[in-house]
Amino acid sequence: MGMLVLCLTAAIANLHPPHCGTKEIGNCPGPTPWQMAFLLSSLGLLVVGAGGIRPCNLAFGADQFNPNTESGKRGISSFFNWYYFTYTFAMMVSLTFIVYVQSNVSWAWGLAIPTFLMLLSCVLFFVGTRIYVILKPEGGPLASIVQVIVAAVKKRQLKLPEQPWLSLFNHIPTSTINSKLPYTDQFRFLDKAAIITPDDQVKSDGSAANPWRLCSMQQVEQVKCLMRVIPIGVAASIYYVVIVQQKTYVVFQALQFDRRLGNTNFTIPAASYIIFTMLALTIWIPVYDRIIVPTLRRFTGKEGGITVLQKMGVGMVLAIITMLVSALVEERRRTLAITKPVGMDPRRGAISSLSGMWLIPQLSLVGLSEAFTLVGEVEFYYKQFPENMRSIGGSFLFVGFALSSYFSSFLVSVIHRTTSGAATGQWLPEDLNKGRLDYFYYLIAAIEVVNLGYFIICAKWYKYKGSDTSVHEVDMGKMQSGKEKPLV
Repeated sequence: MGMLVLCLTAAIANLHPPHCGTKEIGNCPGPTPWQMAFLLSSLGLLVVGAGGIRPCNLAFGADQFNPNTESGKRGISSFFNWYYFTYTFAMMVSLTFIVYVQSNVSWAWGLAIPTFLMLLSCVLFFVGTRIYVILKPEGGPLASIVQVIVAAVKKRQLKLPEQPWLSLFNHIPTSTINSKLPYTDQFRFLDKAAIITPDDQVKSDGSAANPWRLCSMQQVEQVKCLMRVIPIGVAASIYYVVIVQQKTYVVFQALQFDRRLGNTNFTIPAASYIIFTMLALTIWIPVYDRIIVPTLRRFTGKEGGITVLQKMGVGMVLAIITMLVSALVEERRRTLAITKPVGMDPRRGAISSLSGMWLIPQLSLVGLSEAFTLVGEVEFYYKQFPENMRSIGGSFLFVGFALSSYFSSFLVSVIHRTTSGAATGQWLPEDLNKGRLDYFYYLIAAIEVVNLGYFIICAKWYKYKGSDTSVHEVDMGKMQSGKEKPLV
């Protein structure tokens, strides 16, 4: 619906301002309030639609595999690789073919094509409804999170038992889709929510009469899963700064490179260089999924070859290398622009004689970095969130993108303010030859080094969901087999 309304704003003359026949922008008639309202309604529908699709399609797609079989486990890991592959390929089509139609044919046709594709997507989705694996929802998981926090605050004065894995309230509903979680000793203050007091009552089915006073140990462990993920998500948000900068300042750099293709007169558009990032990613993912992962699996015995946190760490290392390479290339570009220019841009200054092809190494590196960290992060959220919170986990990826964009804007603002009166001059002026973009890249590399250290600390501290086979489970196993009685 959002794409259809947006397409109509371009196709119907009464829904957009008339064509501006003069070069003086001030004389161009603007949109009427109704035209603007119609446009904003289309954008609003797109936001709501994307808010429903993006967090859920990852979880829904992975739910089609059986996590209790070896082939299903491998299928889940492979799914995330191929999902990001198709996502990136679609982006490439949008940034090339669709943009070309919009710019050279008409905006109406340029918007009609993705509208038709979205309609086709809806048809295919609903045609397959009968064959999908659909997990029934359990209600709002956010309510359960709040209940644990409220109950823990109410019982904050209580003393934790010596063996909480034995004495905490641990009712497990028979119809739950969540897997049973072992007790973990992190965030122990939350355990107080599952302490049974004389004031707490239990129903005949074993559930708590007042869930705002008494929560099960499983509910507490689910909240712990969420809290353990947050520090990793913070590290991922800082990592995204590299991607944001490579997709913004690279365009400004390209404008002051020699963008001619060989000895021809064809000039590569500055914005098109981002395609090399997507090409690197789309070429690498099939190689990694079909060749490298099976090879690593034979050595490590892990389904994905390496753990998801290791995969994310490799991507962060590549991000640091990307920024160092970017700084070196920019330093060389600036030097040749000052000493051996091949032209002059009236707005941006001298054009460097360095070929724009020198941007390919850093763009390829950031594509490889995305293939490791972003794909690993998507898989991480899916596997580490409780089953009834997987769509919330899917939204963490896009929340991280948003936070990173805000942080990048804040960082650029700080650089503008602090370097405006510096001896080296403004780092990020419109004419990059008068600035020091390479210094800015070195700064981001330094931030990413600190972030990598923080991520390694979090990764070492992190406990994967359901993998805490400690002495607590041994004690419980002995109790269930009758070999040992509970300690009082």
